[in-house]
Amino acid sequence: MIQFLAKHLIKNYQDITSPPVRRAYGVLCGCVGVALNLLLFAGKLLAGILSRSIAITADAVNNLSDAGSSVVTLLGFKLAAQAPDQDHPFGHGRLEYVSGLVVSLVIILMGVELGKTSVDKILHPEPVAFRPLAAAILAVSILVKLYMALYNRSVGKKISSSAMAATAADSLSDCLATSAVLLGALAGYFWDLQIDGWCGAAVAAFILWSGFGAAKDTIDPLLGQPPSPEFVDRVRGLVRSHPEIIGIHDLIVHDYGPGRRILSLHAEVPASGDILELHDVVDSLERQLNEELGCLATIHMDPIVNDGGLTTETRERVAAMVQIIDPGISIHDFRMIPGPIHTKLIFDAEVPFQCPLSDQEIRRRIQAAVQALDGNWSAVVEVEKSYV
Repeated sequence: MIQFLAKHLIKNYQDITSPPVRRAYGVLCGCVGVALNLLLFAGKLLAGILSRSIAITADAVNNLSDAGSSVVTLLGFKLAAQAPDQDHPFGHGRLEYVSGLVVSLVIILMGVELGKTSVDKILHPEPVAFRPLAAAILAVSILVKLYMALYNRSVGKKISSSAMAATAADSLSDCLATSAVLLGALAGYFWDLQIDGWCGAAVAAFILWSGFGAAKDTIDPLLGQPPSPEFVDRVRGLVRSHPEIIGIHDLIVHDYGPGRRILSLHAEVPASGDILELHDVVDSLERQLNEELGCLATIHMDPIVNDGGLTTETRERVAAMVQIIDPGISIHDFRMIPGPIHTKLIFDAEVPFQCPLSDQEIRRRIQAAVQALDGNWSAVVEVEKSYV
């Protein structure tokens, strides 16, 4: 249904890289979500009243909150699409993450309230009146929620939306929760088991699990998370496609919302190259990153001695040596500065976050290892972490 509506309501619906098309998909899915959740709320409320089931009634209220969550998602897409302004020069894209966080908090709140009600029903059980109409409504609800989870997940992946991913997780948890409610109703009818409260507790657990998972997915980009390995590989591939560039390091990606990325990196270039020609290559690369990946890129040139002589040989020996300390350590910005007594080896050591050694200990070990390679060498090391 979503693809049918998109085809007829969204202009250039296949161009998902276009911000207006992406926003239109979000609005469309949000509107469909509001309509379906309101229908499910009305049906389940009727079923809950007929069967006097706290679990079914609570599940109906959960669908009402889902309709509210869809409205929040709609507002998030609308607000995130605002153009940059003086107060927010990087745009408003992160409002989409904020809307996803609000949805997650609503899910968690509903889970807590349902849990409290279910515990009370466990302590004070009441018989549940089984009605075929109620069972049919629940069965249809499961199918509808499964459909909503599938289309939200599919479209969310297509347009890279964490808010829609949160909505998909919520729909899937609702599907499982409603299944538990239906199971409780059938158990009460066929085996006279009063497990309505326990089923309600299971529903609450599903909702809480979904809410915490969705919250994590939206908090991570707000706090600042590393880019995906696939994105990093694409950046590296584009940079290294220019033969004038020897290497790349210090890649940093700032995410200001879907389609709003700013990146910076250091590109290693031959120290013997023509500075004007290399600058032209870097300018061209910045434009290419913007056109192909939609990123505002800033590139710093690092001149590297790569003549196959003593500097190259020493850099390779030091690079091999630091990996003995930790296989994840790499070096860059390597220079040799001869002096009257010692030759200084100046370079940066990039250390993974999972390395158990402190920065001071890594620096000390590298300096000791460099001096062990040659007593006339002295290492000046800047220890840094990787942002990708």
